Amino acid sequence: MSDMHAHSVAFVRETMLPEQEPPASEVGVVHWMRENLFRGWANTLMTVIAIFVIYKIVAGAFPWFVNGIWSTNSLAECREILQGTTGGCFSVLTERWNQLLFGFKYPQDQYWRLILAFVLLGLAAAPVLFNKLPKQMLFFTGLYPFIGFWLIWGGTLLAPLVALAGFLVGFAAFKKVEHQSFAMGALAFLVAALVTWFLGGFAIRSAPGFLALEAVPSRDMGGFMLNMILGVVCVSLSLPFGILLALGRQSDMPIIKWICVVFIEFIRGVPLITLLFVANVVLAYFLPPGTTFDLIIRVIIMITAFASAYIAEVIRGGLAALPRGQYEAADSLGLDYAQATRLIIMPQALKISIPGIVNVAVGLFKDTTLVSVISMFDLVGMIRGPILASTEWNGVYWELWGFAVFLFFIVCYSISQYSQWLERQLQTDHR
Repeated sequence: MSDMHAHSVAFVRETMLPEQEPPASEVGVVHWMRENLFRGWANTLMTVIAIFVIYKIVAGAFPWFVNGIWSTNSLAECREILQGTTGGCFSVLTERWNQLLFGFKYPQDQYWRLILAFVLLGLAAAPVLFNKLPKQMLFFTGLYPFIGFWLIWGGTLLAPLVALAGFLVGFAAFKKVEHQSFAMGALAFLVAALVTWFLGGFAIRSAPGFLALEAVPSRDMGGFMLNMILGVVCVSLSLPFGILLALGRQSDMPIIKWICVVFIEFIRGVPLITLLFVANVVLAYFLPPGTTFDLIIRVIIMITAFASAYIAEVIRGGLAALPRGQYEAADSLGLDYAQATRLIIMPQALKISIPGIVNVAVGLFKDTTLVSVISMFDLVGMIRGPILASTEWNGVYWELWGFAVFLFFIVCYSISQYSQWLERQLQTDHR
C-alpha cells in the first residue's frame, strides 16, 4: 500500500536549474540574418543577387573615390595627374564650392549672413517641429521671417520692423472684433496692417541707413541657398493656404466653394514649369508700365500656389477619412465652426494627411530646380551654366551632379525621417 502511495505522488523539484543561454541561431546577428536575409529560398536568392550588385557598384566606384584629385585648378590638370588612372576630379568642388552653395554674384564677404540665416532657421523651426521644447522659443519663430529677410537681402532694418509692426497691429485689430465675426476680424486685420505699412513706408524712406546691411538684389541670389530659400518659404506658405483651400472646397457657400474648386483644378492641371514661365514673362504685362516686381517673389507666388493646390487635396482626403461622429461630437459640445475645426477636426485630419503632405513637400523641394529654365542660377543652374560653360571645368559631370544629388538627398531624406518620427509620436490608437 505504501509502495502504491509513493508511486502516485507527483515529483516536486526542490532546486531550480540554472538558466540556459538561448540557441545561437535564435539571437543576435545570426537570428537577424536568418529572419531578414535568408528566410526561404526566394529570400536567399534575392539576398545573393543584391550582394553581388552592391559588390560590383562598390568595386567600380571605390577606385574613383580613392584616386580622386582635390587640389587642381582645371580638368586638364586633373587628367595630367591621373595619367589615365580611374579617379574623380573633385577639385571642381573645392574650387567652386562657393558658387555651388551661394551663387557667383553674392558678395563673398557677406557669406556670413547666409550662414547665420541658415543656423537661425534651425533654431526657429525647432519648437515647431518638436513639441517638447520650451514654448517661449515660438516667439523667436515668429520673428525669424523678418530677421531672415534682413540678413539675406540686406538693406535697412526698418523694412522688416515695419512689416512686423503691420502684422502685430493687424492681429490686435483682429482680436478686437473677432467676437463679432471672423470675417469682420479678417477685414480689420487687413485694413490695420495696410495702414501701418503705408505709414511705415515714410519712415523707411526718411532713414534708409538705419542699421543697414549691404543690399543684395534678388538677381544675385543663387546656388543651393536659392533652392533652400524657395523650398522653405514655399512649403511654409503652402500649408496654411492648402488648409484654407481644403476647407473652402467643402464650404456650404457656393461662391467660396467654386472659387476654391476652380483654383485647385486649374493649378493641378497645369505643369509647374508653365507657371514659372508665367511668373517670369506674362505677369509683367499685367503690371503698370515701369513697375518692377521682384522675380523671386513672383516665383514664390507661383510655386506656393502650385503646392497649395496639391496639399489642399491631401488634406481634403484627411477630412473625408474622419468619421461623421467627430463632427457630431463637436456639435454636442456646443462648439461653433471655427472652434470645432481648430480643436477637433483639423488636428485629426492633419495627422491622417502627414504622409501626403510630406510627399508634396519633398516633391516641391526637388521641383525648385526648375527655376533654372527661367535663367535663375540655383544649384542646377550653376552647374549647367557658369561652371560647365567655363573652359577650366568643361567636361566634369559626375562630380558636380553627384554633389547635387548628395545635397538634395540629405534634405529630402531628413524630411522623410522626421515625418515618420512624427507619425510615431502622434500614434494614439491602440492595436
